Amino acid sequence: MTPAPRQPDVPVRVIPTWTEPLAAAASRVVGGPLGRHALVGRSRFWTPLRVVLLFAVVLLAAGWLGKAPCLQQYTTDSGDLALDWRDSRQYVAMCYSDTVPLWGIEGLDDGAVPYRDPWVESAGTADEQVRYMEYPVLTGFFQYFNAQLTDAWVQAVEVVPGLPSALPVVVYFDISAFWLALAWLVVVWAVYALRPHRPWDAALVAVSPLVAVHAFTNFDTLAVACAAGGMLALARRRPLLAGALLGAGGAFKLYPLMLLLPVALVALRRREVRTAVSAIVGAIGAWVVVNAPIALLYGRGWWEFFRLNRTRPADPDSLYFVVQHFTGWSGFDGSLADGEQPAVLNAVSAVLFLLCCAGITVLALRAPRPPRVASLAFLVIATFLLVNKVWSPQYSLWLVPLAVLALPRWRLLLAWMTVDALVWVPRMYYYLTPENKGLPPDWFLGTVVLRDAVVVLLCLLVVRSVLHPTTDPVRTVAQRGTTDTDPDWPPAPARKTGTDAAGVAGSHRAVSA
Repeated sequence: MTPAPRQPDVPVRVIPTWTEPLAAAASRVVGGPLGRHALVGRSRFWTPLRVVLLFAVVLLAAGWLGKAPCLQQYTTDSGDLALDWRDSRQYVAMCYSDTVPLWGIEGLDDGAVPYRDPWVESAGTADEQVRYMEYPVLTGFFQYFNAQLTDAWVQAVEVVPGLPSALPVVVYFDISAFWLALAWLVVVWAVYALRPHRPWDAALVAVSPLVAVHAFTNFDTLAVACAAGGMLALARRRPLLAGALLGAGGAFKLYPLMLLLPVALVALRRREVRTAVSAIVGAIGAWVVVNAPIALLYGRGWWEFFRLNRTRPADPDSLYFVVQHFTGWSGFDGSLADGEQPAVLNAVSAVLFLLCCAGITVLALRAPRPPRVASLAFLVIATFLLVNKVWSPQYSLWLVPLAVLALPRWRLLLAWMTVDALVWVPRMYYYLTPENKGLPPDWFLGTVVLRDAVVVLLCLLVVRSVLHPTTDPVRTVAQRGTTDTDPDWPPAPARKTGTDAAGVAGSHRAVSA
């Protein structure tokens, strides 16, 4: 008798209105949760992916509109057009973006080549200093590429009637925003592809308030897209490509390289070290290929990013600055001159992060089951931000896809994202200063503490899901027939079991008889 064929693992469709209280409450507006006999997945056009991408486009459009007040123009007394940042508009309207001032500061408006062409900061003063492009290589050349497109557009406007025209800096911002928005759509798609049984979790990435506030504040969506793409490539059993994407992401912002630690830890627990080695080799290779030519040709300019990070003091976004403000403490290094390296602060921040990584390693090795990559990745990046001396506002975008992949609890994550996005309001009015009708620092620093407290809570919940896998919503409903599923890790190649082999042999005997 031929045994019944083994049933493959079938993804379990997750219905948000059955599993998420927030989705269930929102569904009452349109008639309540999905019925048990409802037909699902019959629409040929409005698939979940297309709906989620539409959500993302709407939020990105809102993000551009939020920055639009900083793109206004006015006519000067001499009759020239100028960008209207009068009366601290960038803070009053809360539309500030690094893209706009960097256009002029870094010489992009004059065609300066990143890392090759310097500029002089505070010229003619005692603080005069020669500066270079302060971003990693791919981010630097991303800005240069957009500057060249801006020049081409401005020239085309002069010869092609009907093309919309604006100040070059406005054109530059809009071109940059297009690519940054496209990168975030890649992030949404990657999260969707990583969770085929939970497609609506990607909606949290698409509608995050942090996207509306910070997608165009800086250039971080590019690095986030590489990190998300790397995780997807890993899940699709392409570790070398995953490493290459993480390495490319490290050439935009360094944080994607930190995801190699979770990959290595999960590989160690699963005894699949070859996967981690391939990813690490791919990451190092991609990062070196991108950085080596610039480092060899323009070594001083290439080093500027690292020099700046060493000499930066504790930013107002950090817990170190919060403690200094509320206690009157002068900091680990005391008073420093401009450009002087805070050596003790750098060492403390580095040691604290290494201790956090050691704790995450112990957690991964002692967990009852091999942890999920996303869980460890969220812990690594969150702890880095918490103990780092800088938490620029757009850095919070790094956590959005990782939080959704690690802890897909809608109400909790939307609460965190909202709190984190609202930090932008007192931040802008803190920069405005009380003398200009802004806010005192206490308001801003208080919201920083609240944001950090919420992130710590998320970390504790992720740790709990690692130590108690039955509390992990991804594991409990990921697949039928298994309780050890990690959709972020490449599945092992299918192997024939003894029963299957016997069944195949029996079928051959029956045919031959």
